[in-house]
This record gives sequence, C-alpha cells and structure tokens, in this order.
Amino acid sequence: MKRRTFLHQSLLGAGGLVLGPAALEAISPFDVVFGQGNKRYRLNEKWSQAEVARYPVNDCHEIVQDSKGRILLLTNETRNNVLVYDRSGKILDAWGTEYPGAHGFTLFNEGGQDVLFICDNKRHQVIKTDIKGKVLMILDYPKETGVYSNADEYIPTETAIAANGEIYVVDGYGKDYVIQYDSKGRYIRHFGGRGEGDAFLKNAHGIWVDTRSGKPLLMVTSREQNAFKRYSMVGQYLDTVAMPGAWVCRPVIKGEYLYAAVLQSSSRPWQQSGFVTILDKNNRVVSNLAGSTPEYKNGQLKEMYQTVQAFSYPHDVCIDADENMYLAQWNSGKVYPYKLEPVA
Repeated sequence: MKRRTFLHQSLLGAGGLVLGPAALEAISPFDVVFGQGNKRYRLNEKWSQAEVARYPVNDCHEIVQDSKGRILLLTNETRNNVLVYDRSGKILDAWGTEYPGAHGFTLFNEGGQDVLFICDNKRHQVIKTDIKGKVLMILDYPKETGVYSNADEYIPTETAIAANGEIYVVDGYGKDYVIQYDSKGRYIRHFGGRGEGDAFLKNAHGIWVDTRSGKPLLMVTSREQNAFKRYSMVGQYLDTVAMPGAWVCRPVIKGEYLYAAVLQSSSRPWQQSGFVTILDKNNRVVSNLAGSTPEYKNGQLKEMYQTVQAFSYPHDVCIDADENMYLAQWNSGKVYPYKLEPVA
C-alpha cells in the first residue's frame, strides 16, 4: 500500500478526518494537520537535502540547534556521526567517525562558545567536544559511585548541563542512575537507579534542566514506567509526571512547553507506534502529534496511543525560534529528520 493511501486510511479509522473515497488520493501527507489545540503542525518529510551516498545515516538518535541557528543531527553511522544543516535542510558540514554507539546529544553554551556532550553507549563514555568535534573531555564509567564493577555495566544515554556547568548523566541502558559531576568532570553524587518506589527509575532515557518555574529542577525520563520524574538539583525526588501509554524519550523544553518524542505506544509495543507529545508549563499534555487527543478524567490523564502511523520510532525533537519542530527517528529505515511546521 502506498504511504499516502495508508496515512489517509489511518486517519479515517482514527476518526481524524471524514472524507469520501474520491478525496483520499487528492490529499497528500503534507496537507494533514497533526496535533490538537494551539499546537498543531504540518509534516514535511522531505526537509533534509542530504545525499544518501555522501551523508548516510543509521539510527538518527538526537537533534539540537546551535547558537548560529544550525541544526545538528547525531547518528550512529560512523562515516559521519554528526550532520550539520541550515534551517532549510541543506547540509553545511559533517564530522565524526569514532562514535559507534552515538546516542545522547546535548548542546551547552559555555562562556559564549557552543560545546556538545555525546553519550556513546558502545564506548560506555560521555565525550565533550567543541562545535566542530574536537574532543575537550571524556567521562569514563563512574567507578567512584561504588555501584559499577566495570565499564560494561554503564551505558549512558543522555546528559543535561546546569547553568553553573555541572553535568548530569543518565545511565538509561545500564543501572538507571543519574550521576552528577562538576564542570571539570569530578564526581559529586548519584541518585535514582533501579528499585521499588517513586524515587527510582526504569529506563532513565533522558534528562533536562527545567527552569520554567523560576527554580531549576531536573526532569528525568523513566521510559518503561511511562513517566517523567522530577528531582531537585541535588537529587531529591520531587514528584512524577505520569504519561500513561507513552514510552517517552528526552524531555525538550522550549519556552513554557515541554516537547518529547514518544518511541512507541504501550498498546502496540515494537509495532512502529510512536508519536510526539507536548506538555504545558503545568505539565499537562495539550497536544499529541499523530497521537490520541489528550483527555483528563478526575485529574488523571487517560492512556495515550498512536492514531496515525506517520512516524515509526520517534527518538528526539528540536524546536527552533519559530516553533518549527525537527524530528529524529530510531530504527526507522535510515530516514533523515522530518520537519513539522506550526499551523496558526
């Protein structure tokens, strides 16, 4: 079945559109509006102008924007781990051949200069680089914690950097700890980890410093629990933001909103059932792109799920100053990033 026909039939089945048979082939995926409320988007699957032979990708794990407005993609394709785009989708640069497990990708402005933190889950390391890829620091497995006997037990997936330069690493495919370092890479503490109770994590896949309330705190993904968990900057558990049905990836905060790729729906695991979710400043879901309309009953969010198979396994999003969204996908047929453009 052609993708266009499948997309339209999926929309019809989900109740997203009411169209007669003659209208199906007249509407392309570019005309479909995704999301609800004031957070709705049109899909541009052809945004990337990268040549496959010259700039191949494998898993497109994460995507960020630098201070010059360029869009940087991280892939575990070692012919070019990082692709640098302008906002029109044109390739400007490519670098990196030494990151076979490239997964986490965080940009931080350090004294007026952009730096990057790459989590490589095959190297079991976090690597800090400048914007062109020069290595500035390497964090090996945190033996100082006393909870790791060797590097293989440590599989970092993401970092977040506080305003003072302190580094927080989540060991999302290892033991699920959050490890805190100072700006020089010296160990401070660890918290979270696997276990029973609200303060523990299961698949601590992503992390972000949330400053929306005026006081910084850590928003940490607990993906297999379908939740974000909030901690103080010194690791005290605060509360849980339940995301029923959604295997959420890294929280990405832009302005008052939190955006997150949802790898898959719990109702259809490992069936390319992902979507994108958006939360307001009160951490209430306000829109799901290619997902169910968010619904609260007695203050509790009802289970969410994919309604349109527009995406396969969304893994990360980046939001630019014009609120355009760039979407990276894992295990999705080596597709380049999509762009989603806001609808007024």
